[in-house]
Amino acid sequence: MVTRRGFIDGVSAAGAAAVFDVALPAAATARAGAGEEVADAELRARDAIRAANVGMRASYAALKSELISRLSPVIVVQNDAKGGKFTLIHGGSVQESANPVPELFELAKSISHVPQGVFSTIAAYLSDKVPNLPGAGRIDPHDLDMVAFEGPRATGWISPLQRYAATLATARRQLGKANLPQELEFSCAKILDEALTFIRDSVRSGTFDMASFEEFSARTYPSIRTNMKYAAAAQISGVEGLMRKWRDTIGEESWKDLYTVVLSIWTTSELNQASIIIRRCMNPAKVATHLIDLPTVEVPRDPVFVALDNLARIVQDNVSAEMVFPTDPVIADAFKGKEDLLSVEILHQIGATAGAPTAAPSAASACPMQKENAQLSV
Repeated sequence: MVTRRGFIDGVSAAGAAAVFDVALPAAATARAGAGEEVADAELRARDAIRAANVGMRASYAALKSELISRLSPVIVVQNDAKGGKFTLIHGGSVQESANPVPELFELAKSISHVPQGVFSTIAAYLSDKVPNLPGAGRIDPHDLDMVAFEGPRATGWISPLQRYAATLATARRQLGKANLPQELEFSCAKILDEALTFIRDSVRSGTFDMASFEEFSARTYPSIRTNMKYAAAAQISGVEGLMRKWRDTIGEESWKDLYTVVLSIWTTSELNQASIIIRRCMNPAKVATHLIDLPTVEVPRDPVFVALDNLARIVQDNVSAEMVFPTDPVIADAFKGKEDLLSVEILHQIGATAGAPTAAPSAASACPMQKENAQLSV
């Protein structure tokens, strides 16, 4: 790499020769050539260093690619509106894919989501100021400002809300024919009736606010809890029934080493409903390392491949961590876990601990920008 000093020296010497029409002294020519040779040598050396990492990544990818086809047994769970699609891989091939959760799960959740549907339609038209309401302190004013980007003076919410009301009215008229358990039917009716009343009153008056919406949503909450009870029971029975079937299919010897990868979005990646149920069906001695909750940015086109690709990385890292770092269990755990490998060293250098990012920073670990701003404000 040509350094700034070498570049300036070279330009100065060449410029002087051109202006005064004289030959460069031999010593000056030698110095310029030596600078270029040093820079070229440095560039080659750094490229050689990078090549070591390129070679590692190629070997790592080759091992992972081969391992993907050998992982077994594996269950891949793709969360969806029907309670999840479950796929069993055994002996290197897909044995079965199923949506085991009874339809009652989807129906109960569909009506439970109605208040969220109303909110999503009107949210942009809220006031960007947090009113004096119970729980107001739990709403970040900046978050509200970002969501309420249209403001209360605009009326673009009326037509979309009326269209959603038409959908809800159809569901309400047909509800009695859905053959739901009586308690569930009553709770669904309550949610729909409250939503239709809120929409009717808001459209008639041409206005709404956070207070009126919270009054509506609070009235639906007991019914939503009822729907949640039925949805949870349906999912437990469906998933556990499928697990028993697959356990019998592959046998106890294979089942004790089962891997499970649950694909989800970030907002459901902790205490995921499928993970909670499946962990009870897995080998207790291995569930901590063999049940993987994998948050994804969006639903992948090929969820089975995404799950196996990530699982292969996890499995080979579990082994390599112990072999590459046999003298430092802390670093080995970081390498094979969710931590960045440099996390321990970075925390050490900034004077923080593993729990520090979620706590108030100490004087030693405070962000340098915060320190600068504090000095400027004095």
